[in-house]
Amino acid sequence: MFKMFGFGGVKCPRCEHRNGDSSGYCNQCGLSLGAPHSEPVLRENRWIPANDELAVYFGMRQLSGIFTKTLRVPASTRAYILQGDSATEVPPGDYELEGFFTRLANLLRDQQGEILITRTTPLPVEFNFTDLHSAESLKLAARFTVALQVEDVPAFARHFMTVPGSVTTLQLHELLAPSVRQVAAEFLGSRPIRDMASSTVLREQLNERLHNALRQRLAEFGLAVERVEVLALRHDKYDDNRERVGSLFLIADERQAQLEHVKQIDKLYDEEEWQAIWRQEQKMRTDYRKAELKAEAEEQMQGIRGREIDLYGRIAEAKSRKQAFDFGAGMALADLEHELARHKTLHTGEAAQWEQVRRLAQIRMRTEMELAQQAGLEEKALAKQRFSHQIYQQQLRYRIEQALAIEDEEYRRNQLQFLRRAETDAKQREAEIEAEHHRAKFQGIALANAARHREAERIAEWEEGLHLARKREMARGEEAKDAGARVQVAEISAKMDELKRSGASAESIDQYEKLLRTIESDGVQQRQTQGLARQAMLDQVAVEEQRLELKLRDQEAQWQQALKKMEVERDERFQRWKVEYGSMVAQQQHTANMARIDIERLESIGRMSDTAKIALAATPNAEALSRLMRQQAQSAMSPEQLQALAAVVAAENSITPAEALRLAREEVRDERSYRDSAGDKERQHQLDLLRAQASVGAVTAQRCPNGHSVPTDCGDAKFCPECGAPLAR
Repeated sequence: MFKMFGFGGVKCPRCEHRNGDSSGYCNQCGLSLGAPHSEPVLRENRWIPANDELAVYFGMRQLSGIFTKTLRVPASTRAYILQGDSATEVPPGDYELEGFFTRLANLLRDQQGEILITRTTPLPVEFNFTDLHSAESLKLAARFTVALQVEDVPAFARHFMTVPGSVTTLQLHELLAPSVRQVAAEFLGSRPIRDMASSTVLREQLNERLHNALRQRLAEFGLAVERVEVLALRHDKYDDNRERVGSLFLIADERQAQLEHVKQIDKLYDEEEWQAIWRQEQKMRTDYRKAELKAEAEEQMQGIRGREIDLYGRIAEAKSRKQAFDFGAGMALADLEHELARHKTLHTGEAAQWEQVRRLAQIRMRTEMELAQQAGLEEKALAKQRFSHQIYQQQLRYRIEQALAIEDEEYRRNQLQFLRRAETDAKQREAEIEAEHHRAKFQGIALANAARHREAERIAEWEEGLHLARKREMARGEEAKDAGARVQVAEISAKMDELKRSGASAESIDQYEKLLRTIESDGVQQRQTQGLARQAMLDQVAVEEQRLELKLRDQEAQWQQALKKMEVERDERFQRWKVEYGSMVAQQQHTANMARIDIERLESIGRMSDTAKIALAATPNAEALSRLMRQQAQSAMSPEQLQALAAVVAAENSITPAEALRLAREEVRDERSYRDSAGDKERQHQLDLLRAQASVGAVTAQRCPNGHSVPTDCGDAKFCPECGAPLAR
């Protein structure tokens, strides 16, 4: 599982043997070099992590090498041995060599393996933030503990176990602090301080939000969040001199659990100060739209967006306007009513107006939720990128610390040079991550503009639906008129029956009959005309409703498709980043492996005999190596040996020693004559250059009245350097 082992040339942390090769394992005990210096784990063979360690991991060249002593796995420890793609858990207990491999028969004793030692109980990591804000932009200080545990061993090994080492609370704090701070800032930034002070479930809500967010983000890396506990949440008030006036504990430990928050907050701020805070909050909400067009105040922007969603949700759930004010959504309600006042075609009835306010709040809330969802997905992807990169940077820092302990100067320099290049690449990659994040911010601005456009379309669709509803009501009004005419006919008929029963005169009955016939004839004609008109109106309304429904479905489908396309593009960018990041790490690993192979090859050649070196070297290298070795051998010979060697060479070339000496002298004489001729040519060339410079200087030189030349390098001389005569200017 280790992709980049420790370093050769360092002292083994287990047996203190000094290793000179680059195999990554100790030559004496087989432990992976670079393992953490843990006395209980490596020396006493008692596998238990320290109090500030979540996990300890190291490797063995052969698994049987761990049994220098009896292996003890305490009950508070979870131990795993990784060979290949399988992870085998070692149950608690004491083990000897044979009993261990008998009990865990799937392990190969002569093969290498990696050991992971973690804990059965979660490791709490504490976080303390002092720069959080409420919805009114009041500063909050919070203290959390996050209990972590290794859950998925293969995933944990892929991301953390690339070099021997350990995961401590300090490293976990560095990795998780940005994510914890972001989630807490979004949660607290959407709530006013008075609501938090009066809430009895604030701690549970904040715990649940942090737990769910961190659990989703860390699952990919093999870590599980067992629990999250908010230890304290307070607001400190300062005077103009930055001296603390008082503190409001929104969440406190048991010692401060009996504080009366509402009374305390009323003592902390008077009514005038609350009015100033309220005006500041309204100004921030007014600037919210402007802040969307800028790439700043990101955390507060997310908090304000969450606050908007909460207020719109309260209005949508309220049954009346008064109830919405009681829920604390008065300002948002006023904004919605002001928005409705611009639409003159809407109903003005109180009940109808309230329903319209609720509908507008639902539309606004839907827009804000879509924006918050997309921003949350973007932040989640960015958090994963930063988390992976921080793990890699921590491992690089650990490897640099290990490389500094190498005693061999040349090997340490080579390793540090390679690691510095990797560190430079990591910084460049970090800059690319930040650049990608800035591009995502601009895409978020474009998404916000598109969401506002879609919100306007939804409002227009809603208004068009209200217009069609009014048409249907008008058709129902015509039906009511027809029903009234039928009631009038029934009343006249009843009156005639009553007159007939009472024995009234025929003249009166004839009058009512004429009136009834007139009403019936007029009613038949009007009903026919109105029926046709009403049916035409209903048909037109049905057609328009169908058209509106199709338009609504089409526009909503296009909008959802655009959101889905954005999510797909985000996933593709993240996957492409993972591939590029893996390629960078693989390239560095390949470079390290090739360097290690070259070093091992050179070490192997160094251990060979001279004959083997000449035999295995390439032809040019072999010739140079043979000449070098011949010269080294001749330099160690005595005069008698050199004379004998000369005789042997003369015999091989069929010449006498005297002839060989003469040829050597002639060769030396020719070499000297060549050098002398080359020197004469160089000197002659220099003299020619000097003459050329002198001739040029003679042309341009100044002369005194006595005919002496004045060199040009004399600058602004006033007298001749030879005779002292004044020079003309």
